[in-house]
Amino acid sequence: MEEFPVRTVEGLCLGTSLAISGLFFYIYRKKRKSVDKLNEAPHMNLDGKLADLLNVTPGKCLQYVVIEGAVQPVGEPLRSQYQEGSVGVVQKLMLREHKLVWNSLAHTWMDSECVLHQRVNTVPFSLVGSDQANVRVLCPLEASELKMEILHEKFHQATYGFTDIVGQYLSGEKPKGQLETEEMLKVGATLTGVGELILDTDRVLKLRPPTDGSEYFLSTADFETLRLEQEDQAVVWRVLASVFALAGAAVLLWVGCRYYRSLRVCWEQERLKREFETLGAGGSGATQQGSREQEMPLENDCVICLTQLRSCVLLDCGHVCCCYSCYQALPQPICPICRQAINRVVPLYQA
Repeated sequence: MEEFPVRTVEGLCLGTSLAISGLFFYIYRKKRKSVDKLNEAPHMNLDGKLADLLNVTPGKCLQYVVIEGAVQPVGEPLRSQYQEGSVGVVQKLMLREHKLVWNSLAHTWMDSECVLHQRVNTVPFSLVGSDQANVRVLCPLEASELKMEILHEKFHQATYGFTDIVGQYLSGEKPKGQLETEEMLKVGATLTGVGELILDTDRVLKLRPPTDGSEYFLSTADFETLRLEQEDQAVVWRVLASVFALAGAAVLLWVGCRYYRSLRVCWEQERLKREFETLGAGGSGATQQGSREQEMPLENDCVICLTQLRSCVLLDCGHVCCCYSCYQALPQPICPICRQAINRVVPLYQA
């Protein structure tokens, strides 16, 4: 029995597809777990009763809850560098470079960007609800889905001369320009927080990342929109995992079919070999070995080895010119007489 044949390209495709499928499935399971936790998370009203509820809760902690409130700074807020009068609690300043990079495989220029500079400023802030009840938000930069409002966006076009153009074609990079942006989580914005709610020793409510490893969310969208976005992301990862798993299964099926076809060829060769051996054993026997020179003329000998009798018919040409052993030893399935391709061979029965 031959070993299971997997070519290098097939093995590479199979391993890559299964590895990517496994990675995507892991991400899907992680995202699915976050969605399930969101569906089970209780919604807490941000009012004066919340502190009393936590005070009687064991450990003064609720592991995964949903809180909504308005953003208010604890102290002096951050001020926008480009928009006068805009204040916030989280500020992100970013400078990106956009350029064209020559792709030698596609033989075209591709868009590319890289971050040249990024700075994030934060100040302590709380979520304020009714009755002026508030929850201090901890570690906001560790939260997912924190999308802030873009206050400033300006593109600085690159300028260059003739020598710069020549250098660009030699280096394979064409700078397009630099994009300057400022994003801010503004004071007064409604924020949805999902995390662990605790009551500090000084009776201050605090929202922090869950200690059990669950995903921490801060979003300017409402909870239902946040939940639907997470479900859509889980579906996308599941589809990607399924597509690459099917690709791996298709490669495996192709290899299996090719292996089965090779097995069928081997089985057919074994059957023919047994048939020829049976024919040789059941023919003249010992008489064939002792008196074949007197009974058979020389032209019935195999044209290759000149010792055995011609015992097979080569099809489709129909020539009878060799024994089965020499047919098996042919380097290519080509008739030694007419050089036509041999599609199949049948035993020759001589009376």
